[in-house]
Amino acid sequence: MKKLLTTTLLLLSLTVSAAGKYDNPDTLVVARDGTGEFRTIDEAIEVCRAFMDYHKVIFVKKGIYKEKLVIPSWLQNIEICGEDVNETVITYDDHANINKMGTFRTYTLKIEGNDITLKNITIENNSARLGQAVALHTEGDRIKVIHCRIIGHQDTIYTGVAGTRLFFRDCYICGTTDFIFGPSIAWFEGCTIESLVNSYITAASTPKDQPFGYIFNNCRLTAKEGVNQVYLGRPWRDYGYTLFMNCDLGKHIRPEGWHHWEKQREQTARYLEYNNHGEGASTKERVVWSRQLTKKEAVVITPETVFSISDRWNPVK
Repeated sequence: MKKLLTTTLLLLSLTVSAAGKYDNPDTLVVARDGTGEFRTIDEAIEVCRAFMDYHKVIFVKKGIYKEKLVIPSWLQNIEICGEDVNETVITYDDHANINKMGTFRTYTLKIEGNDITLKNITIENNSARLGQAVALHTEGDRIKVIHCRIIGHQDTIYTGVAGTRLFFRDCYICGTTDFIFGPSIAWFEGCTIESLVNSYITAASTPKDQPFGYIFNNCRLTAKEGVNQVYLGRPWRDYGYTLFMNCDLGKHIRPEGWHHWEKQREQTARYLEYNNHGEGASTKERVVWSRQLTKKEAVVITPETVFSISDRWNPVK
């Protein structure tokens, strides 16, 4: 009996020890060439403990990682950091018309967990232009995307859950049609937004009772050569909210600025601008149902106020 008890305790000890190997704030290293602890990002995500109360970094060395990834809802406080934003690439190639997949399953990276950070890395959907193809799909709250490249064509970024908050800083984002879309609250600070064809940049579906949707501040809107007829956005749902302020709007932006998608949405869509500059910033021919903010209105729109809908989260601290 004593021998059996000793054996049982030893096995339990080994199990606890094995389970706790990565249960600490140490950085996990991923390298496609085998020089890290893991060869795939998915393997590193799998060893992270559920509901961590410490910050865990997954450092990803230069390389092309063809992976379709999910950060599940039970993971939090994870940062995926690339070695080089241009040379550390997560890529996949699903699109909506593969086996009737539909838009919302096409993601390269889907984030379900809260308090997730992406830094210094490229997220790409490089599918053929045969349908909607999401690169980054978010469902979690308090997500930060810092100095990243998000590359796709139609539907590049899907911010999928109302009330969730996202902060993008110093990112490059490109696409064709509605390439930033969804119901979340998202602040884009100092980002470059490139249109690859004549189409629409945003397609917000902000709920009626949500005071903010997409806010672009100090961003630069550019276009591929030959692209010269681009709308700032169209409302995917009736109360879509999008604001461009202090942005450099290129000459590719259409004089009217916005499209209603459906005529009745002119009565409900919340499309706003403030203090923009550049060849596409003239407001003389803007649609009458969009609005220019006053200085008094604009000064109170900050990340702190926008994100304080449920707690005092301020990602720029």
